[in-house]
Amino acid sequence: MADQLFSTRVVHNKLNQNTALNSKATPIYQTSAFTFRDLEHLESYYSGDTPYLYTRENNPNTDELGQAVANLEEAEAGAAASSGISAIMAGILSIAEAGDHIVTAEDIYGGTHQLITKQLTSFGIEFTMVSFADPEAIRSAIKPNTKLLYTESITNPFLRVEDIELLVDIAKKHDLKTMVDNTFATPYLLQPYTQGVDLVAHSATKYIGGHSDVTSGVVVGPSDLIAKAKQRIIGLGTNLSPFEAWLTQRGSKTLALRMKQQSQNAKHVAHVLKEDPGVERVYYPEYVSERGNGAIITIELAEQVDFEAFFKSLGWIKLAPTLAGVETTVSYPIRTSHRALTEEEQEKLGISDYTIRLSIGIEEAEDIAAQFQQSIRNSIK
Repeated sequence: MADQLFSTRVVHNKLNQNTALNSKATPIYQTSAFTFRDLEHLESYYSGDTPYLYTRENNPNTDELGQAVANLEEAEAGAAASSGISAIMAGILSIAEAGDHIVTAEDIYGGTHQLITKQLTSFGIEFTMVSFADPEAIRSAIKPNTKLLYTESITNPFLRVEDIELLVDIAKKHDLKTMVDNTFATPYLLQPYTQGVDLVAHSATKYIGGHSDVTSGVVVGPSDLIAKAKQRIIGLGTNLSPFEAWLTQRGSKTLALRMKQQSQNAKHVAHVLKEDPGVERVYYPEYVSERGNGAIITIELAEQVDFEAFFKSLGWIKLAPTLAGVETTVSYPIRTSHRALTEEEQEKLGISDYTIRLSIGIEEAEDIAAQFQQSIRNSIK
């Protein structure tokens, strides 16, 4: 199957289950536990001959999702979790423990920023945040107890495209592991694991699921690290429910179609908005992959635009604290994803009242662009 093109693999990405029913669609194993014929059969679980015992530990639906994303990233194994943050946490904890140090990019998602600075520190894990656009800053932040370099393939919200080859090179020279959040790019555009990254995480809530109806996460990588990450998911109780795993996996089958259309739409909208006098600056990558540059655009509204009026003038485009659904939406980083950062941290990253993140959907590109232009015109002071 690895020889098949991505659009074929994503549709036929299914875990083979031992069943006599041959269901075309994967059944939903909506159960808290699995039963056994007798004590000998029960013991076979602990010897590794029977795969399922208790859904918090494993379930056919969560197993399928984890392995499906691993297949798309061309990684050995994957583990599903209750959210993207859960997957990121499990990945980091598979590498770092109390007394260890990690170096992270400073321009990461606000939720991950809080995970690292507020939660993992309570586990005794130290961190340093620097600009990963500066290789020397990365090297200078490495300490004797550093274990991990962490970043995003396309950062949130200003869409800096990470130099993964450089990052992996630095890590190898210092005997470190690397972890990349690939949510914005998805494996349709980038596959960091094939570039030498050790762990790749996804908020599968976003493009993997694709329909804004599920909360889930996946971390993929080599079998030994994923086994450790899965133990963190089990031990900390951040497992994903069977139904949500099933929904996410069902949504993933249209990933290639959605990302192709959404990326094409975003390219058109970014071009239109760059010419709009009500937009001070457009952030949109120039080259992510030969398949496109993703479906997220971040803009800085010009000062003559009333940003509060802008949000009231969006028409059919909705304001939401998330992204990546089939519908075009906007979010407001300073009051949602990066709200918990201090004013100094927000200013350092460049996040202001005029910063708007656009998640481009699958509607007609001309309609999306026209609605944004109308919203801006209606908001001029």
